[in-house]
Amino acid sequence: MNNNIKRVCVFASSSNFLDEVYYEDAKELGKLLGQNDYDIVYGGSNLGLMWACASKVKEYGGKITGVMPEKLHNMGVFTEGCDEFIITTGMRERKAKIDEISDAVITLAGGFGTLEEISEMIVQKQLGYNKKPIIILNTNGFYSKLNEFFEEIIEQKFANKNMRKIYYIAQTPAEAIEYLKNYEPSSLDVDKNAIYAR
Repeated sequence: MNNNIKRVCVFASSSNFLDEVYYEDAKELGKLLGQNDYDIVYGGSNLGLMWACASKVKEYGGKITGVMPEKLHNMGVFTEGCDEFIITTGMRERKAKIDEISDAVITLAGGFGTLEEISEMIVQKQLGYNKKPIIILNTNGFYSKLNEFFEEIIEQKFANKNMRKIYYIAQTPAEAIEYLKNYEPSSLDVDKNAIYAR
């Protein structure tokens, strides 16, 4: 690794009822993260793509940190397989803690919660609060329409064209890892001319 990235946040679905292709990519990403000496920070669940990825990270030598709001913890959806487990008061606090302790973000396929999480990370980077790599893994074309919508936002000037530099769409887990390993923080300007659409 030629950068200081060690702990990778992974946002992902907690559903156990998805097509197998999504679990396969989650497991492959976890395997590659572990093999390349990355640790994972994730939602702490024992369900869905979350656990499919995190369990493989641990199997291949990485450490896993779970961060879960108290309400979900009380539902019993957590795993005892984490090397570190953090309980927060709510979802906002959970996102803040994940942001605080991670060096990069990879988003797997997910629902409304995953969409909300990745959207916030994009805005955080847009405003200069971090320079982390933000990777969206487009398994099975899941995020193709979202990327089209991002382009529509930019084309219609709801966002500056420089937003394209903030996130990276990877088609495979291997491509995501390659981007992570070679990532160099961008020199995006953070001022009103660069942030606001024109």
